[in-house]
Amino acid sequence: MNSQLGPILVEKGLLTDEQLLNAQQECELSGRLLPTCIVEIGMLSEKILYETLCQHFNIPYEDIRGQSIDETALKIIPHELAVKHSVLPLKLDGDKLKLAVADPSDTNGLNELKFIANCNLDIVLTSELSIRLGQERMYNKAVHYGRIIDSIKVEALKEEAEAKQKPPKIEKAEDAPIIQLADAILSDAIRKNASDIHIEPYENFFRVRFRIDGVLHEIMRPPPKLKSALISRIKVMASLDVAERRLPQDGRIKIHLSSGVSMDFRVNVIPTLFGEKMVLRLLDKSNLQLDMTKLGFEAEQLADFVDSITKTYGMVLVTGPTGSGKTTTLYSALSELNKVAVNVFTAEDPVEFNLPGINQVQVHEDIGFDFTAALRAFLRQDPDVIMVGEIRDTATAEIAIKASLTGHLVLSTLHTNDAPSTIGRLLNMGVEPFLVASSINLILAQRLARKNCSHCRKEVVLPAEVLEDLNITQEEAFECMFQKGQGCLKCGNTGYSGRIAIYEVMPMYEEIREMVLQRASATEIKQRASQLGMLTLRASAVNRLKQGVTSLEEVYRVTDS
Repeated sequence: MNSQLGPILVEKGLLTDEQLLNAQQECELSGRLLPTCIVEIGMLSEKILYETLCQHFNIPYEDIRGQSIDETALKIIPHELAVKHSVLPLKLDGDKLKLAVADPSDTNGLNELKFIANCNLDIVLTSELSIRLGQERMYNKAVHYGRIIDSIKVEALKEEAEAKQKPPKIEKAEDAPIIQLADAILSDAIRKNASDIHIEPYENFFRVRFRIDGVLHEIMRPPPKLKSALISRIKVMASLDVAERRLPQDGRIKIHLSSGVSMDFRVNVIPTLFGEKMVLRLLDKSNLQLDMTKLGFEAEQLADFVDSITKTYGMVLVTGPTGSGKTTTLYSALSELNKVAVNVFTAEDPVEFNLPGINQVQVHEDIGFDFTAALRAFLRQDPDVIMVGEIRDTATAEIAIKASLTGHLVLSTLHTNDAPSTIGRLLNMGVEPFLVASSINLILAQRLARKNCSHCRKEVVLPAEVLEDLNITQEEAFECMFQKGQGCLKCGNTGYSGRIAIYEVMPMYEEIREMVLQRASATEIKQRASQLGMLTLRASAVNRLKQGVTSLEEVYRVTDS
């Protein structure tokens, strides 16, 4: 690309010849455009640079991040040319194509694009980063999925025409476009490190969303007429009943990747008003963190947790909403306890990961083998440690508590908002206060917060009213480095990459046991536990904010005051 931006900036006195040479050398090393390098090196601010370029070329600046893009426009400029000239077609309006460019001085490239498009160009200036992200997002969607969907339409037309003349041609199953579409969705989810895939039918559209770092993103909208075929294909892969569309179903898919690693998908399908909705949970054992020291505990929290799971009896409860990392925390505890001298049993629904050396049991409620039945069976198997996937009813709670009082360590989960409210939940189930007080070693509540992207995070200043709300003094704020991701190619312009667990660890202090016997409220228990040293979820999240690990927005998103 023969850019003329350098001489323009030197002529306007914004850069010296030496600075321009340094920036050009950086461009050659990094492969990025001159405006990008000038801003990254710090020679000019982004605001001054783009104001100058807009004024010189008499074109507007436009922030295209998150902007909807006309897929018709994408078909006019091929992906290869868009990457070559750092442009992104935005909208086709009659004979005018709106085109975002990062280097408006590239006249040769713009002339080539005008010839290819065979229409007038309406040029707007934007950053190279925004264009690269747009290319990644839109061309991948339009070409990667679009090409497959187009082939499905062609196949349908061919079959309709050939059906009138001769029997249909038998093709290999792996060549069928609907199979390619299903495979493309699964492989794309793996590539983007998604935790869940949502395939959702509605009255007027059909969409696919990925949950990435805890947040859902729309990936594509296939034609609504494909919903039955796509759902049926994934049902076949998960060994589900294709003909059954009235009842929920659960299944599993195992895929062997070219790298030699296998990936499991837990599949659930449920009938909705406009068809079946399917959710696939990605179970990547390579990402399973079994080292408790790397989960995100504060030092004191980790010490309390390890102390509670190394006792020979008692109960440890992990609470939090679905997708908050409870299973990972429990598996890390089991990994710590998994020794030759210890007999470990788990009752799970479903069994997410296979842990060698641990007796894992899949419950089947449809045949009466629920958590309660599994617990009763475990007690006849000479167990040392028992993990119950979830305490859902009074019977399970009572058996688990009795097991914890008779020489067994019991680990389990509950769905409550925080650690103190778990006490009230058990009492509401009908468990006697003296059983709760004497059996529980520790209650742990957790959430998952997104981590700032390490490639684009920058220091930010928090307003005084926010500091006051978070109980951060001015002295503490002066010593902290509050940060927030700005968005880059590495993090998909979200500003976040990966997640970290936020914990609230409440050991059963003697004073708390007494309060349980007196049926104290969750608020009273929380206040006293905090006075005794418990870090609340909000306080733990604020600590991560002070360290620059996460952002203010994430603190408010995942925790309450």
